Amino acid sequence: MKKYILTIDQGTTSTRAILFDKKGRKVCVKQMEFNQITPKSGWVLHNPDEIYLTVLQVIKNVMNDSNVNPSEIDSIGITNQRETVLVWDRETNQPLYPAIVWQSRQSEDICNQLINDGYTEMIHQKTGLFINPYFSASKIKWILDRFDSEYKLRDANRLLCGTIDTYLLYRLTNGASFKTDYTNASRTMLFNINSLSWDNELLDLFGIKMEMLPQVCDSSSLFGYFNYNGVDIPITAMIGDQQASLFGHVAFNKGSTKITYGTGCFMLLNTKEEKIFSKNGLLTTIAYKLGDEVCYALEGSVFVAGSAVQWLRDGLKIINNSSQTEDASMLVSDSMGVYFVPAFVGMGTPYWDNECRGAIFGLSRGTTKEHLIRATLEGIAYEALDVIEVMEKEAKVKIPEISVDGGAAINNFLIQFESDITNTRLIRPKELETTALGATYLAGLYTGFFKDIKEIEKLHEVDKLFMPNMDNEKRNYLIEGWKIAVMATRRFKRG
Repeated sequence: MKKYILTIDQGTTSTRAILFDKKGRKVCVKQMEFNQITPKSGWVLHNPDEIYLTVLQVIKNVMNDSNVNPSEIDSIGITNQRETVLVWDRETNQPLYPAIVWQSRQSEDICNQLINDGYTEMIHQKTGLFINPYFSASKIKWILDRFDSEYKLRDANRLLCGTIDTYLLYRLTNGASFKTDYTNASRTMLFNINSLSWDNELLDLFGIKMEMLPQVCDSSSLFGYFNYNGVDIPITAMIGDQQASLFGHVAFNKGSTKITYGTGCFMLLNTKEEKIFSKNGLLTTIAYKLGDEVCYALEGSVFVAGSAVQWLRDGLKIINNSSQTEDASMLVSDSMGVYFVPAFVGMGTPYWDNECRGAIFGLSRGTTKEHLIRATLEGIAYEALDVIEVMEKEAKVKIPEISVDGGAAINNFLIQFESDITNTRLIRPKELETTALGATYLAGLYTGFFKDIKEIEKLHEVDKLFMPNMDNEKRNYLIEGWKIAVMATRRFKRG
């Protein structure tokens, strides 16, 4: 009997390989960070070869350190940063340009032109997305436009494009598999979530050939084989990181909701077979597809969350590591009127404002680094509050509880403040590697490693419940201050 599933969690700032056993518990985790390339304000790039090499290295490290034989691996799951995209030459495997990261705003002019030309509603109805540099399509066009003007490729039919999952699969299978799954496809702004297919009208609009795009498969499928030390291991799951997180929380029921506090902050609400097209900045996305079942979700996206804490560490250098923020925040009774709006690369849901940048308000001579640290964590919680408010309005529900995960979810101050400011119960599971766990479950469902959904639900365990403990008067006062800070931030445009 196979004993483990190996899951690759390829994130925005690091790559991890994790071994899970049949109880959904971590056996071994290895992680490697990689470079963030920021050549201009608002631009974020990754080196695809560097990412691929980190994948190979963490796989090697986890296999060596766990003393697991490749024959003991049932299957491989892949979950990935979404929207980040690249174009490469199928004959050389060389990218034409670095991968353009989901955070990057360099295709802003393309998006603005599409908005001015009146394509917003058409694209929204086909894809569930709003025209924004966040999504892959404008990034692909930006690369192709640059390539055409500077390099003049002799044979354009050699070009392939895809999100990170597709690129990794292509490399891991030595070019044998060129595929993606429905969740990643639904984030490109090229995929019609009604017909469940690449959309010819959108491809023509962005100047992208159908032949460049991967085959779209269920999130739990046979995607190909990775040969490790002579053993062919099947790759049986690929899914975007936020949808993987929803699945990892066993949020299978309509109305189930989760927030991931990672580099950004992402909230998904399961709407099952119902597609809700938002009028207030939420995205309609595919949560997963298993056989005949297509499950949709409403999503709110905040571009900067954990990366604001990284800025405290690497930019301001007022902390040495992110874990210090919890203790520092508790050294002061409040933020002393300081509000931090961490809009480093614009604001996502519900504002979708590409032009604004981060701002700090309420500074005084009495402000200390502890106040600023606390205001940073509170700012992350306020951003999530904005999403929750509009999500409840669109879905016409009061969300009774929210599951949380992500690196910042271990911060008790942040999660308690989130519970207080949203007046909602928050649930933190014992296994915080929920994103990787979701991909693991999907990989195992395909092979029979996990029997069915019911078996997976029984594996889910809760670590801690966070109950709201703030009076309404204080809550309303704090929220009013946040709304004023956001309004002022958006009025001050860059450049």
